[in-house]
Amino acid sequence: MTAFLDAVRRESEELAAWVDGLPVEGPDVPFPDADDLPDALLDLSVPHDDVNDIVAAHRSAPELAGLRDRCAWEVLSGLGPVYDGNARLRPLPPSFGAAGRLLAVFVAVAVAPHTVRHNSALGIAPAVTYRSLADVGRQVAKHRRRYGVAGVLTPYWLGNALRGQLFELGRLQFQRAVLDTRTGAAAGHPGRLCLDLHIPDFRGPLTPSACDRSIDAAHAFFATHFPAEKPAVATCHSWLLDRHLAARLPPGSNITAFQRRFTSAYDAETPTDADLLDFVFDDPTLPLDQLPRDTTLRRVVLDHLSAGGHWYEGNGWFAW
Repeated sequence: MTAFLDAVRRESEELAAWVDGLPVEGPDVPFPDADDLPDALLDLSVPHDDVNDIVAAHRSAPELAGLRDRCAWEVLSGLGPVYDGNARLRPLPPSFGAAGRLLAVFVAVAVAPHTVRHNSALGIAPAVTYRSLADVGRQVAKHRRRYGVAGVLTPYWLGNALRGQLFELGRLQFQRAVLDTRTGAAAGHPGRLCLDLHIPDFRGPLTPSACDRSIDAAHAFFATHFPAEKPAVATCHSWLLDRHLAARLPPGSNITAFQRRFTSAYDAETPTDADLLDFVFDDPTLPLDQLPRDTTLRRVVLDHLSAGGHWYEGNGWFAW
């Protein structure tokens, strides 16, 4: 195991610092054997097409276990408290093959039982926890769609649900958080707790009725399971709140209706064109003239960029 960690360290000073910054001890994080691993992956909504590849990658790299456990202890060090920075999860360089790409999946498998037990102690049904952990499968699906192989697109993101900070309640996800300085000042609640809304992929249209039901469910959920936290506002930081979209989409569009829920906190100064292309087209690297124009949203996005415009992250809030 030490030889494997040394091999990772030799890749770069950055990776060496990352490895050396991970915890060296923590709670027991038993890992299922190859026969039981498929069930654990399906519990995390990993697509069926990827299960065999992930099991094979795990069996091919037993030396990964030491690093997997240290990453699991890193995630578990933040289990429970309100958001305090992203989990330090990352893929390994291509030289480490499929197992390196899938490190975050193996970490999630090791940590998930702890997350379920922690949330269950708060009265949260395991079904809700596993639905929230479906981001593991989403990340694998998105990586496969973009690169054609199993992997994890944004490893650090998985820490939010694994640490009991993010819950998927219907169409939307709600993350326990502290108001950032600018949004807190705009909303009149500096330093207060909030719920940060996220819009997951593969959940159907962002209809007003689906959002209403999700927000209603979240009011009941957080009042029941986190009664002492009392968030002041709900926030959202997303390209979906860019004001340019409301000016160009039909007034009755789902995105326009979603924007109307929020009071603008501030406008971002730096364009985030690549982020928007990533979410809308799954590939921010293709030339604009090679991207499909098969939906109203995609046509609006491309027309605006082709005319020399830019897209920005919107930042909004509404009273909780």
